[in-house]
Amino acid sequence: MRILVMGGTWFLGRAVAQEALARGWQVSTFNRGRSGVDLPGVEAFRGDRTVAQDLAGLAAAGPWDAVVDTSSSALAPCSVLAGARALEPVARRYIYVSTVNAYRGWPDDPLTEESELLDGPPDADADYGRQPKSWDGPDLHYGRQKAGAERAVWEAFGADRVAVLRPGVILGPGEYVGRLPWWLRRAERGGAILAPGQPAKGIQPVDVRDAAIFALDQATVSGGGAYNVTAPIGRETMGGFLDKCLEVTGRRGHLVWAADDLLIEHGVRQWTELPLWRTHRGVWNIGSDRAQAAGLVCRRLAETVEATWAWLHQGGIPVQHPRWSEHGIAREKEAAVLAAAGGSGVSAVEGEVC
Repeated sequence: MRILVMGGTWFLGRAVAQEALARGWQVSTFNRGRSGVDLPGVEAFRGDRTVAQDLAGLAAAGPWDAVVDTSSSALAPCSVLAGARALEPVARRYIYVSTVNAYRGWPDDPLTEESELLDGPPDADADYGRQPKSWDGPDLHYGRQKAGAERAVWEAFGADRVAVLRPGVILGPGEYVGRLPWWLRRAERGGAILAPGQPAKGIQPVDVRDAAIFALDQATVSGGGAYNVTAPIGRETMGGFLDKCLEVTGRRGHLVWAADDLLIEHGVRQWTELPLWRTHRGVWNIGSDRAQAAGLVCRRLAETVEATWAWLHQGGIPVQHPRWSEHGIAREKEAAVLAAAGGSGVSAVEGEVC
């Protein structure tokens, strides 16, 4: 196999390139070379996906058995369409990494791989779906952009040559968003740790290595499809996840569980201040039956926590990204909620406000 990874130096793209090299495949990557480091053994091409001349130059380096597109999260559908059209003559298949945000019902409703997508034309520009500043409803801009980008790839390659992957949350070594790293560092600091909601609440993150394996497996088959890349519903819990964070960091602290209503009352931002916590009923109710039937295997979340801690503990440094700073609750705010929840706001390890 000879594959082209759009990206290849960040989190999922890097995992895809690593796995492909481990399989003995020839791996080309395409990125601007401004962040991340190319893996030894890849054939690295430089360019901007929004520049027609750069895309034409890339296409001239083909052919490839498959394109694995991991780097279009910030691209408008029209740019994805232009890139896919440029590569269609020189690639057999296109594996497009989308998101569950593309569904009309996310995060409020349970989802399956048959759920309805948001509107979003394949030639939409970056402003399509953007709400006015006065808008106080749900922000569907990102989801509409991704739904349009999916349609762009289908339009360029045809449904039988495209696999669309819709992950929910991806965790693991190299994570640049900062969700799991924040919890690990918080567990390492110890003391009373604010834990959100109920310990038995189900969560469905997928390991980046499993997402990479599934993407490459889809590069080898024929036919098209769209797949939710999430762990099985109900297998993992928030309590199990946080307990594992405590275990790998030496159990220097203890969890104090606070009900959803109490967290909301104190203005704790869902999804970011306490990463992975969200009260919407569909956010962790995403069926992935079709993906599992197609070969998706998700390792236990405990393995992901262990591997991420090992990466951090051994000096792993994520690619700098603005989303990292969005995650985590301030110590003073955590202490106030802990007090309201009946827990201690003083660290048993360092004697400081948590």
